[in-house]
Amino acid sequence: MEHKYITKEKLSQIPKQPGIYKMLDANGNILYIGKSKCLRNRVQSYFVKNPKWEKISRMVSMIKDIDYIVTDTHLEARLLECTLIKEVRPRFNAQMKNDGRYFYIRVENYNKHNALAITEERTDNCFGPFRSRYTISDFLGRLKNLYPIRKSNGRYKVEYHMFPFVMEQDTFYENREVLLELFKEEENIVLLTEALQEKLEEAAAACRFEMASIYRDMIICFGMLKNGLDGYKALASRDILIKLPVGDGYKMFYVSGGNVINTSYREKITEKEKQAFLKASKAIQKNLILPDNEKAGIDFRDVLYSEISDLSEEAVEFLS
Repeated sequence: MEHKYITKEKLSQIPKQPGIYKMLDANGNILYIGKSKCLRNRVQSYFVKNPKWEKISRMVSMIKDIDYIVTDTHLEARLLECTLIKEVRPRFNAQMKNDGRYFYIRVENYNKHNALAITEERTDNCFGPFRSRYTISDFLGRLKNLYPIRKSNGRYKVEYHMFPFVMEQDTFYENREVLLELFKEEENIVLLTEALQEKLEEAAAACRFEMASIYRDMIICFGMLKNGLDGYKALASRDILIKLPVGDGYKMFYVSGGNVINTSYREKITEKEKQAFLKASKAIQKNLILPDNEKAGIDFRDVLYSEISDLSEEAVEFLS
């Protein structure tokens, strides 16, 4: 694809290193911010004869210049991308810029029509935050056909009703206690999923395949809920040392509470240097005031969680 302003020569000058790139319009406004392990290859992929998405075609026609920032690692590129998207809110970025719209699930007091509600702010008996409003809203709607959820002898009892069961006050509060239990302890969601799996197998054995698919969808939804509630628990509750190869050495990252507290480059990581780095990092942590934005924080934790999940055991050390 020929472009009046972005020539092959300009693209060839972009380094093959990790970092972030900014697509700029004629007035220098940032249209889009992205990240890559190889900046040159990623940016070149936009300027092809037949872009895959119409959105890309529209954006490319508006691009007049490209700016970029090189980082030592892909992890730093992803964290910088997240920060800049939240600050700039570029027109063509869809993710991470609207964290103000993230929401919570609230376990309601007596309300015969809604046992759970979506709310914008955290109050008593609220859980989250979550990002996908449509998905969660659909899930909460489906749950109405599963109420009341009961528990007996450490096992959950569930039955899908074709029409929502209207709960009187006593039944509502029994169901409410079960919901609070589910939201507070991930092990309980596992137990409930096992009960749903049993119902799925019963329905399938009786050739009630439509009902089996309903239970299957409920299992998927509860898995999504469990991940939203507990997916970052291990990350947020532990101090972590990350060691990534950079050039002829390594870069260390000290992560605590789901935040990168300190970084340092070393040609070699000896035990002595590691302990010195950890001591310095903890000293920084004592005086560090982190932004108190729970909703924005889940995007940064998502970046850390996905990067750590892809790293080898040698690169990640859980300290506590």
